[in-house]
Amino acid sequence: MSSLAVTLYGVCALTFMMAMYALESRGRGFILAFTLGCLASSLYGFLSGTWPFGVVELIWSGVALRRYRASHPT
Repeated sequence: MSSLAVTLYGVCALTFMMAMYALESRGRGFILAFTLGCLASSLYGFLSGTWPFGVVELIWSGVALRRYRASHPT
């Protein structure tokens, strides 16, 4: 995968993740979407060679999934 493709993927993944984080208060579906955004950002970290970022985002996806499971349907 080219460097430009990885960068573009990262921009999209991080933008999606941050947008879903901003919308979390609107419903639990956005918490689940944030979880997926964290996973996408983690993949970006590993693809770009910044594995510490990938690990941190993987941990955040676990935290977000736990929050999703603990949230009550609205």
